[in-house]
Amino acid sequence: MTTRSNVLIGIAAVAASVGIFTAAAAPSGGDIPASAAQTAPEFQNIDQWLNSPPLKLQDLRGKVVLVDFWTYTCINCLNHLPYVQAWNEKYKDKGLVVVGVHTPEFAYEKSTRNVQDAISRLQIKHAVAQDNHYATWKAFNNQYWPAVYLIDKQGKIVYSHFGEGSYGATEKKIQSLLAEPASAAGS
Repeated sequence: MTTRSNVLIGIAAVAASVGIFTAAAAPSGGDIPASAAQTAPEFQNIDQWLNSPPLKLQDLRGKVVLVDFWTYTCINCLNHLPYVQAWNEKYKDKGLVVVGVHTPEFAYEKSTRNVQDAISRLQIKHAVAQDNHYATWKAFNNQYWPAVYLIDKQGKIVYSHFGEGSYGATEKKIQSLLAEPASAAGS
C-alpha cells in the first residue's frame, strides 16, 4: 500500500470512530414545551411490582411522577441512583411518586430474585416495576440507561434526562412541578 492509501484509511478510521461516539452519545433531554408534551403511556406488561402494589399512571394524576429506567448492573445507573433515592425521600410526602422501571440489559437481570437482592443491597425504597419484556421501555420510546422522565400532575411528560448528570436541573424541575396547582399543571 502507498503512504497516501494508509493516510486515507487512517482518516476513514478516525471519522468512523467519531461517528460511532457521536451516535452513541445520549441526547441531553430537558424541558419539553407544553405544546409538544404528550400524555405518558401506562406501565405495560410489567412482570413484577416490587416495593409497591401495581401502579397505574392514570391513578397517579394530581401527583408528580418520576420514571427512572435503570438496571442493577449499569454503572451509570448506580452512580445516578443516590440522586433518585434522595428525591424520593425529600419529596415523597410532597406529592412525588418515584417509579424505577428495571429493564434488564442481560438475561440474568431478568431474575426477580436478583432484582430483589439488588433492591435490598442498594436500599431502594421506591416502587420498582420489572420490565423484562421492554414493553414499558418501548411505550416510552426509551433508548438509554439511566433515563428519567418527569410527568406532571395532568399526566404529561414534561421533562427528560438521559445518562448521568443534570441533577440540579432535574431537582429544580421536580420542585417546579410540585409547586404547580393540579388545575394549572400542563397549561
